[in-house]
Amino acid sequence: MKLIILDRDGVINEDSDAFVKSVAEWHPLPGSIEAIARLSKAGWTVAVATNQSGLARGYFTAQTLEAMHQRLRELVAAQGGHVDLIRHCPHGPDDGCDCRKPLSGLFRQIAEHYAVTLDGVPTVGDSLRDLQAGAAVGCQPYLVRTGKGRATEGKSLPAGTRVFDDLAAVASYLLET
Repeated sequence: MKLIILDRDGVINEDSDAFVKSVAEWHPLPGSIEAIARLSKAGWTVAVATNQSGLARGYFTAQTLEAMHQRLRELVAAQGGHVDLIRHCPHGPDDGCDCRKPLSGLFRQIAEHYAVTLDGVPTVGDSLRDLQAGAAVGCQPYLVRTGKGRATEGKSLPAGTRVFDDLAAVASYLLET
C-alpha cells in the first residue's frame, strides 16, 4: 500500500486564524484537489489527519465538519480521485487528549485502520506540529509553503523534512520517484 497522510487546513484548503467554520468558508488551495486526485488515480491511499479544535470551542458542529469533508470528497471525486480516510481531533488545546498534533494519536489511528506501520510514509503539513506528529511515528515529513508553511520553514524542522511550494509540487515529486 502506498499511503500518504495530509494535514487539511493550510495544505488542502485555505487556513484561517479565525477558523474555517462552514462549507462556505472552506476554499481549496489552487491545485490541491487535482493533486489528491492524481495521487489517488496513481494508486496512493490518501488519508487526512487534522486538528479541529473549533469543535471543542463551539465554532461549528460535527455535522458542519462532516459537510466540509463531504465537499472535499466530492471535489476530489469530480477529478476522478478518492479521499480514503479522514481522522480529526475534536479537542481543544487543554483537553489532554493524545490525538491533537503534535501528538501522534491521529497517525496511530490511521496506522491501526490500515494495519500498517508508518515508517517512511509521506506526511504533508504546513505547521511544525503536523511534521512532529508524523515524524514521531516514522513518517517522512513534507513541509508545504502554503498556509503557515512559509513561517514554519524558518523553524527547527524534524530531520529529513523535504520542503515544497504546495501539495501539487509534493504530488508531482512523489509521482516522479
